[in-house]
Amino acid sequence: MEETVNANIVRGGRFITIEGIEGSGKSTNLPHIVEFLQNAGKTVVATREPGGTRIGEALRTLLLDPEQDMQLDTELLLMFAARAEHLAKVIRPALEAGQWVVCSRFTDATYAYQGAGRGIPNNRIATLARWVQGDLEPDLVLILDIPVEKGFERVRERGAMDRFEQEQVAFFQRVRDAYLARAEAHPERYRIIDARGSMEAVRARIAEVMQESKLYNHCWEQP
Repeated sequence: MEETVNANIVRGGRFITIEGIEGSGKSTNLPHIVEFLQNAGKTVVATREPGGTRIGEALRTLLLDPEQDMQLDTELLLMFAARAEHLAKVIRPALEAGQWVVCSRFTDATYAYQGAGRGIPNNRIATLARWVQGDLEPDLVLILDIPVEKGFERVRERGAMDRFEQEQVAFFQRVRDAYLARAEAHPERYRIIDARGSMEAVRARIAEVMQESKLYNHCWEQP
């Protein structure tokens, strides 16, 4: 019989990712999502990409280093190298144990940044995605959407900028447009959160979206 649901749901775990351009509030809001799930009695693994493992964090440092003049294919392959390690060491084991994984960025970021931003063909990214992650996809993708100028304003307030944060406005506009296009193409899994408001308003909207999603009922199911 053909499988019609995401493989990680069959195993009991759930996989939620948070996406968005720089300054959209991914790191700020991830703990809020974790708390929401923990209050529902779930064991939650919070992680990020690139990163999440010793090797992944080392690759993250390299990828974000503004002193690195990196070839486009090198950047793409390093992203997937970090992801392969992350899937093997963190994400898959957690899902197989029935845990919930909340990850800041996943493959959608690769399509947005390396695809739309850098101009790498989507079919090249898709080939690597099939090889590295197989049929595993997030059950819910929360896109924290913010105008590029607003995101830049927040990034500048943080101080020194990494290699991606130093890109031009046009780059991030392409990234933002790609995220919104992916959400439009797959409305069953993607939710767009207006991230322009106050921290309290954004968190309230995230909680609302979580409760409205198909995963909400699973919060009180076993395991």
